Amino acid sequence: METSERAVEAILEIFRAEGARNYGGERLSQTAHALQCGLLAEKAGASSALVSAALLHDIGHLVNPHDGAAKRRGEDGFHEVIGCDYLSRWFGPTVTHPIMWHVAAKRYLTAVEPGYFSGLSQGSVRSLELQGGPYTPERAEKFIERPFAKDAVMLRRWDEAAKNPHIETPPLEHFRPHLEASLSEQ
Repeated sequence: METSERAVEAILEIFRAEGARNYGGERLSQTAHALQCGLLAEKAGASSALVSAALLHDIGHLVNPHDGAAKRRGEDGFHEVIGCDYLSRWFGPTVTHPIMWHVAAKRYLTAVEPGYFSGLSQGSVRSLELQGGPYTPERAEKFIERPFAKDAVMLRRWDEAAKNPHIETPPLEHFRPHLEASLSEQ
């Protein structure tokens, strides 16, 4: 395993190199979305692991060279799986599992919370369709019983709220202590 400093630097470099890409049809970049999501988690008093998961939840879009092509074909790129797999070299399940389940959390919330669907951005509605749509009541019940599902639901709420192109956020470096603390939890 790499040292924590090198691991954090590798992660931050991904955002520096790839994070300027548009975030799923929204009016902000991947990095801006990640920073907003991490900041919302931090302001909510989340653990360093959950702040890290919020910051990194869409890293699968950035590390998958086929992500854009999948979108152009109208296919789900499974960014949550790719991101979880990629990050598992450095982080344990307190970070990776909420990332793995944040798409399922959207499917869960659209199934169990009246009005949640109507609050989704157009990009989230499009991706929800590609991701299988809302869960059935039975699948929703099974999902929420999974380990880290409740963390994934919190992450999902921050994810939806983190799409404002006018919010000021701290720089990536601000989240270094959260990432380092989460690495040590492995």
